[in-house]
Amino acid sequence: MIDLKLLDHLENYLTEERNERFKTIITERTKHFTVATEDVYQLHNTSAVIRSCDVFGIQEVNIIEERNSKRIDREIAMGAQKWVDLNRFHSVKDCIKSLREQDYQIVATTPHTNECLLHEFDATKKSCFFFGRETEGLSQEVLDEADCFLKIPMVGFTESLNISVSAAIILQHATTKLRQSNINWRLTEEEQLEIRLKWISKTLKSYDEIVERFYQS
Repeated sequence: MIDLKLLDHLENYLTEERNERFKTIITERTKHFTVATEDVYQLHNTSAVIRSCDVFGIQEVNIIEERNSKRIDREIAMGAQKWVDLNRFHSVKDCIKSLREQDYQIVATTPHTNECLLHEFDATKKSCFFFGRETEGLSQEVLDEADCFLKIPMVGFTESLNISVSAAIILQHATTKLRQSNINWRLTEEEQLEIRLKWISKTLKSYDEIVERFYQS
């Protein structure tokens, strides 16, 4: 449970504008959709995906680092890693196990199947969109575990898009459909409070000292 008195106290250290910004943005956040990147080699691609998740209100990103393990490119993400929760996994198996325990369907994004075109996607289903390596795409392990395959329609000579571009297109379309639906896609009140507290902790340089003084008083 969140200590509401502590939260109120910490908010006094923020400007009124920042507090209102947090309260407004948190109401647009969702865990109905999430994203997973599998061993993306180019650091700026993962960072750009995180940035797109922040832009479209996706609160959690799952990063599988079975082969590649790199820090997030702060410049490319433009601070988005402060506002989006990152879950790191060392294997596809562990990531998918965690997602299934949270009732997510596994959606493999691929240009090589027409099973489900983007405009046909059912946004009411709780889903994790998987994006694969730049040259190889998703591993066979992910493809075998996928509940459905999602394709962005393309009519040019080029058969694929950069993963960060694909993620932006898919998330924009899926979240727009989600917000037009009647399902309850927003975070719970408790989740919203937890994330607001987390955002404050990443905003205040003296967060730990302030919290310590609060409980000593």
